[in-house]
Amino acid sequence: MTLGCSKNLVDSEVLMAQLRAQNIEVVHEKGDDANIVIINTCGFINDAKEESIETILDFVQAKDRGEIEKVYVMGCLSERYRDELKEEIEGVDGFYGVGQFADILSDLGVDYKKELLGDRVLSTPSHYAYLKISEGCDRRCSFCAIPLIRGKHISVPVEELVEEAKGLVAQGVKELILIAQDLNYYGLDLYGERRLGDLLNQLSGIPNLEWIRLHYTYPAGFPDDVLDLMAKKSNICNYIDIPLQHISEDLLKSMKRGASEETTRNLVAKFRSKVPDVALRTTFIVGYPGETEEDFQKLKQFVAETRFERMGVFQYSEEEGTYAATLDDDVPADVKQRRTDELMDLQQEISLEINKKKEGKIFKVLVDNEESDYFIGRTEFDSPEVDNEVLILKDESTKIEIGEFCLVKIIKADMFDIIGEICSDFE
Repeated sequence: MTLGCSKNLVDSEVLMAQLRAQNIEVVHEKGDDANIVIINTCGFINDAKEESIETILDFVQAKDRGEIEKVYVMGCLSERYRDELKEEIEGVDGFYGVGQFADILSDLGVDYKKELLGDRVLSTPSHYAYLKISEGCDRRCSFCAIPLIRGKHISVPVEELVEEAKGLVAQGVKELILIAQDLNYYGLDLYGERRLGDLLNQLSGIPNLEWIRLHYTYPAGFPDDVLDLMAKKSNICNYIDIPLQHISEDLLKSMKRGASEETTRNLVAKFRSKVPDVALRTTFIVGYPGETEEDFQKLKQFVAETRFERMGVFQYSEEEGTYAATLDDDVPADVKQRRTDELMDLQQEISLEINKKKEGKIFKVLVDNEESDYFIGRTEFDSPEVDNEVLILKDESTKIEIGEFCLVKIIKADMFDIIGEICSDFE
């Protein structure tokens, strides 16, 4: 069972490969007849912690009822709160931190196989996969506990990532989604310089790799050569996930983001100048300690002016051990909720206007799934699970395979989904 982010998902896939190599039958999140359950937990924000704890308790109760034999807990929550979890929750057979695969395997009676480096059992649909290019983070954003959980930034060497990517493509993967806590930082620890551009250049040359997507970039130190490559290489999606968190100068300083209002605005302008049709996904935090109504209205105006293609909002949640936890959490819960609602209402209007402009246009679409009336796909401007979907109308003549590309003409759009019809098979 995997909870939390896609980086956790990759960890689960690595462990699954190790288990399969030991002739242990393993399935992801749907093992109705499983006798052992391994829960990969998230410990980032309160809601995620609560979900992880509830999941652990559910499986411990299933064990008490005799439905399963053992429950193991790994991942971020276990890394940070192992001692507390041991004291509070009885019935768990083992707690493990992040990446303690060898210890888990040992307790299951098998050995960790180093020769399986890069091997994974995909839990995603077979046509896309996540590629984790680094672990940990050297940033010290005031609100974030990730460096306390996952440690310092450690890049995976370029050659290892290229080989892993080639192996995934050989399995049928057409889209690679690059993930890290901070993609911009890639390579500094290994090569003394940022090497995300070099990595992208090499990945883009892999035959049959149709899309490369960037998740979790950072506003400080964004490498210019990445934008040049994005504009030049057709298989690097015009899509950037870049959490900006706020625009208020005072809050950006308190958040220790390493960016100012001016540099943030200039960066967004640079994105859209160098890659005119880029889709920008961002997130903001409302209710951070000291956020005034003036700060929030400035953020709201920034969102209205900038018109992000995709946007999410988090309410500030105190993380122990962080700098922000030493500040007074002085924004009431109802104010946090009201600010969240206002921002999301605004974004829905923006999203609808942006989507309406797609009506009548033709897009290359990757088909992810099928339902009774529609095939479900995505454009290069949409990441799986979090962004818009293209609902492709079906009739008797529609012939589409899951995991294939097709050309779709958009006939109707709303604020989140767009409806289209097949133009022709994609060549």
